[in-house]
Amino acid sequence: MKTREHRKFIRYDALHLLDYLVLDEEGKTGDYSMGRTIDVSIDGIKLETVYPLKVGNHLVITVGLEDDLINLEGRITHTAPRDGRFVSGVTFLKITKNGRRILGKYVEAFRKRKSEMIREPGE
Repeated sequence: MKTREHRKFIRYDALHLLDYLVLDEEGKTGDYSMGRTIDVSIDGIKLETVYPLKVGNHLVITVGLEDDLINLEGRITHTAPRDGRFVSGVTFLKITKNGRRILGKYVEAFRKRKSEMIREPGE
C-alpha cells in the first residue's frame, strides 16, 4: 500500500528532476518536457532528456528547492546520445541575484545528495 507524502519540502532524492521549455533561435516557444540533472554548477547544468536538444537553442529551466522555484535561461552548448537518452550541456545566460542565491542552495543540495548516493550500500 502506498503512503501519501506529507513532507512540505522537496525530497533530496527527487532533487535531480526539473522541467524545461525549449526556445528556438527566434525566441519562439517549442517543446515543454522534463529532464534530470546529471551535474550542476552556478554557471550551468548537465541535463539528461528523453528527446534530443539542438545546440544553440535556449531553454527556460525551472528548478525548485524547498519553497523556492526559479526559472533559469540557458543556451545548449553540446549534446550527445547516451544509453537511449540524450545528455546536453547548458550554460546559464540570465539569472537574478535572488535566483543565484537559490541556485547556490540547489547546487549545494545536489552535491550533498550525490555524495550520499555514492556512499549508500547496494546502490
